[in-house]
Amino acid sequence: MSTRTSMVREHCPPLELTPAQELALLCRVLHREGFDDHLAGHVTARQPDGTFLVNPWGLRWNELRASDVARMDADGNQIDGRWIITPAITLHVVLHRRRPDAGVVVHNHPRWATIWADARRVPAVYDQTGAMYTGDIALYDEYGGPVADESSSERAVTAIGSADVALLAHHGILVIGRDVRQAYIRSTVVEWRCRQAWHVEALGATEPMNETAVRSFGDRVDAVDDAFPGYFEAMSRFEIREDPSVLQ
Repeated sequence: MSTRTSMVREHCPPLELTPAQELALLCRVLHREGFDDHLAGHVTARQPDGTFLVNPWGLRWNELRASDVARMDADGNQIDGRWIITPAITLHVVLHRRRPDAGVVVHNHPRWATIWADARRVPAVYDQTGAMYTGDIALYDEYGGPVADESSSERAVTAIGSADVALLAHHGILVIGRDVRQAYIRSTVVEWRCRQAWHVEALGATEPMNETAVRSFGDRVDAVDDAFPGYFEAMSRFEIREDPSVLQ
């Protein structure tokens, strides 16, 4: 680790949060980024004991509190929580089963990513912020309704392969991270990339950012163990100031 990186992390210490508080804050900060399609969307976080924390059905992401977070087993059976888990969690169950590297999985229908998913296109990178994720973006272009049954979920996960981000045609987006912080930065960066690409191409411009520059910059952000130290913490502190009950 470089001296500069060590200094950044020292001055941007992580918040002391429980896993449930982290998941509640992730939902809150992503809602503010546009992951706000009413009651839609699921976030799952793998726990050391093999269970998964999950946001429940019936609550908007911007009202979720730590005490509302539910828990399920590896087969999607609810084992804890005062709110029920959506039956549409099957895609997450299959994905976690097939992808041991998937510590946190985010699914929702944010405006700009869903536009590109509706168009069945993966947008180019046009600026530095959009370059903070340089991994593959898969396009799953088969839509037969919500991915809620085992067979359709298996097909979707097969199509996603090793990618950490997927656009689901006529549906929304799926983002995979090793932990809450990586899932957050990937989610925000891809939504930014989708929004900027729409606006840039609406102006008639089609010259993306230099691919070598994109890779060079993105690898310094996304490929490290602690991507962009302080990023999740800064946004979380704002949410805590706005509504301290998120931690309850």
